[in-house]
Amino acid sequence: MNPAMPDPVIDEIREIRHRISVLCNHEPAQLVAYFQKIQEQYPDRLITSPRFARPLEAQPVVPPDADKTAGSRPATPVASPSLTHL
Repeated sequence: MNPAMPDPVIDEIREIRHRISVLCNHEPAQLVAYFQKIQEQYPDRLITSPRFARPLEAQPVVPPDADKTAGSRPATPVASPSLTHL
């Protein structure tokens, strides 16, 4: 994108970020506290980077010749997702 071209979406984001900064007196510690409070209010909207996510929990592997009455457990490890989806 040409830097000389106006982008209303980027301009709006910058304006909102500036208003939040003013609200926090341009203090980094206050900004961090503000965003942590927002994260606590909306935990279902937080998207975690896979790099920092908890390790996936795998279920035990059941050999193919295992007792068939043990239930319908998967034969391969199954991992539960650790990311929160929007």
